[in-house]
Amino acid sequence: MMKPDFIQRLHDAQNISDSMVCVGLDPDLNKLPESFHVRYGSPQSAVLAFNEAIIQATAPYSCAYKLNAAFYESLGSCGFDVLKTTVSLIPKDKIRIIDAKRGDIGNTASKYAESIFGLLEADGCTVAPYMGLDAVEPFLAYEGRAVFVLIRTSNPSSDQLQSLIADGKPLYAHVAHLAFTWGEEFPGSIGFVVGATNPTELRDLRNLYPGTPFLIPGIGAQGGSIDAVASAATPNGLVLVNSSRGILYASSGEDFDKMAANAARELRDKLNHAVNSHAD
Repeated sequence: MMKPDFIQRLHDAQNISDSMVCVGLDPDLNKLPESFHVRYGSPQSAVLAFNEAIIQATAPYSCAYKLNAAFYESLGSCGFDVLKTTVSLIPKDKIRIIDAKRGDIGNTASKYAESIFGLLEADGCTVAPYMGLDAVEPFLAYEGRAVFVLIRTSNPSSDQLQSLIADGKPLYAHVAHLAFTWGEEFPGSIGFVVGATNPTELRDLRNLYPGTPFLIPGIGAQGGSIDAVASAATPNGLVLVNSSRGILYASSGEDFDKMAANAARELRDKLNHAVNSHAD
């Protein structure tokens, strides 16, 4: 069973907003409104202003934010400061996840964990488990934080490895079992990254791990099923449904923040309706 402190915080965040929506803060300079490139003197200032506007607009309709580290690292030497400042702009009653997909071992993994949970003060992060427990354990040393392990991802070539059959089961099923046992052994909490584009696997994993929080990408631009997500959230399954491009770039004009709010609210309402329909 997951540690109650993170579970409680996630429950509280979802209850406050009546939402399971996780907004992906993946700012692409090429997609920011044109006026930002004139109004702000530097790329980092433009990104921070954009992120702050998105956070303020979507906070009533979301329970979490996921920041993909690549979009900040690409800003250069200032990227880490932009990432850290953005995390600090997110309301404290929201879950803050760094999507870095770290997957190294030993001192390297320890330093990655220190950066994400220490310096950035994030609530959760994504980790690639290909190198085994050595790559995950340093993150699990942080009590009250969640480590979302890549289990069944939504990218097109995921089948090349994740669906390989070993001892009669697909590889992702073995990874899920291992990750669940790791969560039982260490202070931190384990979550699963499971894509909405694989509804059968999503349902099967939920049945096997009813108390494990799922971070679910693939809704929107990748064509994932809201109905499948709803089945994973019923009756008590905790899910964080991530949407990045569909919310951030709902409009390329000056109304980008209002349209982002509309997109977040619409996704929240669709998910809630689907969950309620499954519960009936």
